[in-house]
Amino acid sequence: MADQMELIRQRHSVRQYQNKPIPDDIREKLNACVKELNAAGNLHIQIFYDEPVCFSSRMAHYGRFENANNYIVMAGRKAADLEERCGYFGELLVLIAQEYGLNTCWAALTHGKSKAVIGADEKEVIIISLGYGKTQGVKRKSKNAADVSNIGPDAPDWFKKGVEAALLAPTAVNQQKFRFERNGNTVKAKAGIIGSCLKIDLGIVKCHFEIGAGKDNFRWE
Repeated sequence: MADQMELIRQRHSVRQYQNKPIPDDIREKLNACVKELNAAGNLHIQIFYDEPVCFSSRMAHYGRFENANNYIVMAGRKAADLEERCGYFGELLVLIAQEYGLNTCWAALTHGKSKAVIGADEKEVIIISLGYGKTQGVKRKSKNAADVSNIGPDAPDWFKKGVEAALLAPTAVNQQKFRFERNGNTVKAKAGIIGSCLKIDLGIVKCHFEIGAGKDNFRWE
C-alpha cells in the first residue's frame, strides 16, 4: 500500500465528478476491501456503482454534487459506538479509494435515498460519494495543534505527528470539534459537545491519529 500519510495529504473532498465509470478491476479491489473492513469493524458497508438516483435529489443539488453516480453506504447494527466505527473504517476506505486514483466526499444530509439494504436492527449512518473528480479538491483552513490537544514543548514526536494527521482529517462543515489529551503514552480522544456528526468525526480523526502517530507508540484510554 502507498504511504498512508501521503494519501492523507493528497486527499481533499470532491463533489463534482467526471462522467466516467469505475473500471471492473478497481471495483473488485474496493469490494474486497469492503469485505475485510466489514469483518474488522462489524459493519454492513455497501458500495453502489452507476447509481445516479441517490445524488439527484434537491438536497444533493444544494450540496453542489455533480455526476455522483457511485457511493459507499456506511451502516451496521445499532450500537452506542456505531457512528464512531463508521467514521474510522469509512476513512480507511476513503484512503484506499485515494490510492486507487478515486476522489471522495463524506455526505451526511446532501443526498437522497440510497439503495442500501438495511436490516431491522441496523442503521444507515452516512454516505460517501466516490468517483473520478473533475479536480483533486482544495486544502481547507485548519485549527492549530494547541487548539485540539494538550500538546506542549515536551510532547513526543509521535504525538505531534498524530495531531498533525488528525488536523488533516475531514470533519462535518470543517468544524474540527475534537480533542486529544496525552498522559505518558496513553491518549484520550474526545468528541465535541455541540455540532453535527461528532461521533463520526471522532472515528475519522482517530483513524488519522493512529496513522500519524503509529499504533505501536501509544494506546487509547
